[in-house]
Amino acid sequence: MTPKAPTDVPTIAPSVAELEAQERRLTLPHFTYDDAWALGTLLVDLARERGAPVAIDITRSGQQLFHAALPGSTPDNDAWIARKRRVVERYAASSLLIGTRFRAKGTTFEADSRLDPDVYAAHGGAFPITVEGAGVIGTVVVSGLPQLEDHALVVEALERFIAG
Repeated sequence: MTPKAPTDVPTIAPSVAELEAQERRLTLPHFTYDDAWALGTLLVDLARERGAPVAIDITRSGQQLFHAALPGSTPDNDAWIARKRRVVERYAASSLLIGTRFRAKGTTFEADSRLDPDVYAAHGGAFPITVEGAGVIGTVVVSGLPQLEDHALVVEALERFIAG
């Protein structure tokens, strides 16, 4: 099967303002165990439709609620998931937004964050699960595609999930 890209993958990275607006727009009214299952299976379905070789992870308050590894993914994807998730947990913002903020300042996350790049990766694909009135309570992460595609897949799934 030939992989198909998500429908609205940007050809260039979105700006800091665009990414911040995206995060505000994708705030949830609640996030339960059943919600994690629904969002995770939605991501799996989208990835399968595209033949995307990804691993998917959803964590809430330090507890892994969902994990799937699709054909073509590797243990390296799980390592990337952990590194990208740590960025969201530390900064309470998407891993792509954090990397974009550093680039907007004329530097890189790796050069100026003072964090170990073997532990943290500010590459697209990890997105905060933000609940109204509670703030960031978890993460949803995809790894296996180029970083803008990882990010776009998570955003598409969250948009569909919110639309119900």
